[in-house]
Amino acid sequence: MIGRDWNDLKIISCHLGSGASIAAIDHGKSFDTTMGMTALEGLIMGSRCGDVDPGVILYLMDQGYDSKALTKLLYKQSGLIGISGDKQDMRDIRAGRDAGDERSTYAFDMFAQRVKRYIGGYMAEMGGCDLLLFTGGIGENAWFMRRPILEGLECLGIKVDLELNDKTMGEDVILSTPDSKVATVVVTTDEEFVIASDTYKLVTK
Repeated sequence: MIGRDWNDLKIISCHLGSGASIAAIDHGKSFDTTMGMTALEGLIMGSRCGDVDPGVILYLMDQGYDSKALTKLLYKQSGLIGISGDKQDMRDIRAGRDAGDERSTYAFDMFAQRVKRYIGGYMAEMGGCDLLLFTGGIGENAWFMRRPILEGLECLGIKVDLELNDKTMGEDVILSTPDSKVATVVVTTDEEFVIASDTYKLVTK
């Protein structure tokens, strides 16, 4: 899309959806990811908590939660649905925020803040970034979430056409302006192809 070999680039890939993660890719090799031993670490997700103070777990255990109850809470009842109270779809959360619902506003703002935090952190880890990309259900379609993530990143060399961003849903587009030091793109996900390709490589070895 930008006319460069991805093996020559420092890339930050933001896969944002009900399940969400960010990957730092340094010259074709995975450098870091928001997920840890499990998918609970990292970004706030549809029903997963993301980064949380370990003291919360100790507090909940003191309140009588056992491992089964904690697992259900952290995997199924946290994240966007836990913060908003009943909403997991970002479109519903946006509607709640626009209607003045406080918990929906918290969920919306916290999601954007966590993504922005990791973008900045990964740029510091890799010593810069050549390509910032958004993909996944939210990354591809929720222009209204990409906007608060991208706003204010000019200090990192990330300049985008916000008017173009607000028109982009479900298509491959270059959002960055010509004078931006970092190319910013929206890329439609094709997970089925990647799974099929990797499977083919494994079974033909």
